[in-house]
Amino acid sequence: MQTPAKYKILVVDDDPDIVELLQYNLEKEGYEVAHSENGQIALDMARKFLPDIILLDVMMPVMDGITACRQLRENPKFKDTHILFLTARSEEFSEVAAFDAGADDFIVKPIKPRALISRLAAFKRRDVSQGPDQVQVIEIGGLRIDRTSFNVIKGEQKITLPKKEFELLAFLAATPNKVFSRDELLNNVWGNDVFVIARTVDVHIRKVREKIGEDQIKTIKGVGYKFNTD
Repeated sequence: MQTPAKYKILVVDDDPDIVELLQYNLEKEGYEVAHSENGQIALDMARKFLPDIILLDVMMPVMDGITACRQLRENPKFKDTHILFLTARSEEFSEVAAFDAGADDFIVKPIKPRALISRLAAFKRRDVSQGPDQVQVIEIGGLRIDRTSFNVIKGEQKITLPKKEFELLAFLAATPNKVFSRDELLNNVWGNDVFVIARTVDVHIRKVREKIGEDQIKTIKGVGYKFNTD
């Protein structure tokens, strides 16, 4: 990840007015900006431009944002890339689908440039504040969770998780048997500057359970979740 002053942002939207608005405001803040008009072109451009942050519209021709996000997350080069969805669709199912695809945040149009800049600054602060002394490998409950490679090994099986699913699992596993509320998980995994709904946690927990097994993460009814070693 680059130093904050040199962050690259890829804007993906088929509305030229929105692209122009974002490019103007982002470049004014010192970001290096590239743009494309659909998800298919964005995949090719991302591989060349290697952005730190991708602002991705949902409804686009050729390839929609959800599909593009899923394909980006399948590429190890983009495991640390922040992906924020920009969309006029405010229904909850759209938000859940965005996070399910691997998004870090969800921003509803019309876009307010000052609010967007504030959110981007929050992602930059989180990148800078990540400490080198964090435990990089967790071995617990038959799992080996490697933060350096984003790999999870269960027995002889290598399990691939999207970024937020991995971070959620690693966070819970780092403090086994401690119960965390949804709000605590949102603040620690997504950050308290990112505005997401509590249901996002439930969706990610379900996805993690599908891949590592139902027994590792336990639901404490009315409270939250814990990594279970009992």
